[in-house]
Amino acid sequence: MKRVTALSLKAAVSVVAASTLLAGCVSPSAGSDGLYANPIGNAPVTANPTPYSDALYCLADYARRYNLPSPRMAVGRISDYTGSISADGGRQITQGASLMANSALAKSGARLVERYDTSVSELELRYANNRLIGDEAATPQDANYRRIIAGQVPGSDFYIVGGITEVNYNIRSAGFDVAGGQVKENGGSGIINGRIFVMNVAIDLRMVQTTTLEVVDVVSYQKQIVGREVSAGVFDFLNGNVFDISAGSSGLEPVQLAVRALVERATVEFMSNLYGAPGPEVCLNPANDPLTTMTVGATGNYYATNTNTDTNNGQTRADPDRWHDRRDSAVRRIGQ
Repeated sequence: MKRVTALSLKAAVSVVAASTLLAGCVSPSAGSDGLYANPIGNAPVTANPTPYSDALYCLADYARRYNLPSPRMAVGRISDYTGSISADGGRQITQGASLMANSALAKSGARLVERYDTSVSELELRYANNRLIGDEAATPQDANYRRIIAGQVPGSDFYIVGGITEVNYNIRSAGFDVAGGQVKENGGSGIINGRIFVMNVAIDLRMVQTTTLEVVDVVSYQKQIVGREVSAGVFDFLNGNVFDISAGSSGLEPVQLAVRALVERATVEFMSNLYGAPGPEVCLNPANDPLTTMTVGATGNYYATNTNTDTNNGQTRADPDRWHDRRDSAVRRIGQ
């Protein structure tokens, strides 16, 4: 009885010590910085490429190398037509495929016009039409209302629409369970199991000529996604004490990143058609690119608003250390 009491006391002390240690990370009173707790994690922001991003950059280089003008491109609704719902009630598939398509077109060097969300432009045009918006002037008396000029908004030549049309959760799966143990009363046991399964997601996109509404290109792709899980555990009685130890790992290829890959692959095909690129062989010798001012980086395309392409930040956007207060020593408050 004394031994059991001692073991119980030790266990209670261990639990209290662990609880105190965890509680030390959180306080019911805010500190001098106004926080109850500091968030964990310090990973920097990084670019979000897919295996097809380099092909998009290559197409942009190819178009500039041969002075191929990009038509004006727009993106409409690329909706989720699968209707899949996750266990917590949200949508299983991303609702942002249209935004992904905008990013993919930018990587390819396309000239983009906004058609997905024109709410701000429409509001300002309405205000300007009522003479409520003026441009800055030296004094309020000198301010002139913004004038609306016929034809000031450039039109699109082509636009991309479509949707995510398939998500199949269990195309094929496999697994194993291995268990073993001793027959005697205080004998231990162990178990090892593993699972692997395959699902897929598909997308159907079309490119439409804006002026005629003629569908000039159609792409339909699917991508398979793999998931795995491996775990092992030991359950044992040692002198009346119970030990249950288990460990494992699991991983699922990101579903939303698969959608981005599908969108980028489709964009590669669309823009290759518009640029007249015969195929991937146009990327074999990028060293011959005579351009000296690149405007496509790993995070997309940008327009130089000033003559500063030799000094601006276009080629540093994908660097995870840039502008990070713990990784870039140049980031300081002015005056420090």
